[in-house]
Amino acid sequence: MARNKPCPCGSGKLLADCCLPIIKGDSAATAEALMRSRYTAYVLGYWDYLHQSWHPNTRPSRVSPSDTDWLGLTIVQSTTESVEFIAGFREESKIMALHEISRFMQVDHHWRYIDGQCDISEAGRNTPCPCGSGKKTRHCCGKRLP
Repeated sequence: MARNKPCPCGSGKLLADCCLPIIKGDSAATAEALMRSRYTAYVLGYWDYLHQSWHPNTRPSRVSPSDTDWLGLTIVQSTTESVEFIAGFREESKIMALHEISRFMQVDHHWRYIDGQCDISEAGRNTPCPCGSGKKTRHCCGKRLP
């Protein structure tokens, strides 16, 4: 993805001015900034960054690449150490919603992802599309299904 394109995290900023500097080594100023950068890393395939941004006590041995088609991110609410979000994704011919409350902690002045409580469900045709567009799924991402 080009640096002058909108950031996948949905902030409205350019990738070069939003999540890319964090992915490339800058510290995230907040837990929400780290969460947004992690979403962007999933979209763009920065697997090493995802592994490194995990808290050392909960970090998996590796983060495996996936071919998930991420559709959009909506921040529901954010506190100092947690972020509730909904991330839409396509899995085979289904539009899915990942609703998670993530926990974060600072380690050596860097925010790290600890864990999250999540619920994954299929988006209904008449429910708001999990990409965050505000449209119904059938008139948005569901419209592109075969």
